[in-house]
Amino acid sequence: METTAVATQGGYGSSNWVTSYLLMFSDSGRNWKQYRQEDSIWGFSGNANADSVVYYRLQPSIKARFLRFIPLEWNPRGRIGMRIEVFGCAYRSEVVDLDGKSSLLYRFDQNSLSPVKDIISLKFKTMQSDGILLHREGQNGDHITLELRRGRLFLLINSGEAKLPSTHTLISLTLGSLLDDQHWHSVLIQRVGQQVNFTVDEHRHRFHAQGEFSYLDLDYEISFGGIPAPGKSVSFAHKNFHGCLENLYYNGVDIIDLAKRQKPEITTMVRRDRMF
Repeated sequence: METTAVATQGGYGSSNWVTSYLLMFSDSGRNWKQYRQEDSIWGFSGNANADSVVYYRLQPSIKARFLRFIPLEWNPRGRIGMRIEVFGCAYRSEVVDLDGKSSLLYRFDQNSLSPVKDIISLKFKTMQSDGILLHREGQNGDHITLELRRGRLFLLINSGEAKLPSTHTLISLTLGSLLDDQHWHSVLIQRVGQQVNFTVDEHRHRFHAQGEFSYLDLDYEISFGGIPAPGKSVSFAHKNFHGCLENLYYNGVDIIDLAKRQKPEITTMVRRDRMF
């Protein structure tokens, strides 16, 4: 469920109400994460009496199976008392579980593709600190790679000869930390010409490149969850992604839906070489 707002009251006809509380959420019911309203480390302000309703719109919304309200303070002349209402809507989800050896290879029609545009959106959940989320490469060293390293996300974009990178050809954008916490994290990559928008959860990095970056000579395929072996242009050590991907879209195409319907554009690749 996607939770968009919460509302609280005190206990009916009593002196029991909570004046501040924490809101936690979880997918499993075991591993919990605190919701922070507008990046505040403090809890939500609660009620001042038993009957008034205090309503909070959640920005961003919460997508989770479980919610937990933890009272911090309450009326000193009463006890803890909370009436709770949660507002939300149904959440459509397509999920694939990758085991650290498998990846999805999507081959697309070259006539339908713009060489200067890539829009990729996904959510991921993992306990592993390293792993390739997506990779697309070409014959001459050009490539786009999204990689989780030590719990942080790196977006690597290379235009030109991979063995001779320069400040004008190799771009590395880094966002987020501690992303290997078994909670869902959202990613949006928008590349239009020389402009790149890289968003992880609510954090955004915008970059305007120079030189030959506006055109990347890339093959008409992209892999998710790993790099098909042997990679033509990648010499760095890497691990396949081990975790879950959700609502994975490439230029408007639902990749997981294609895989589940066993469409010929999608191939499941199994990595058989030694893991780094």
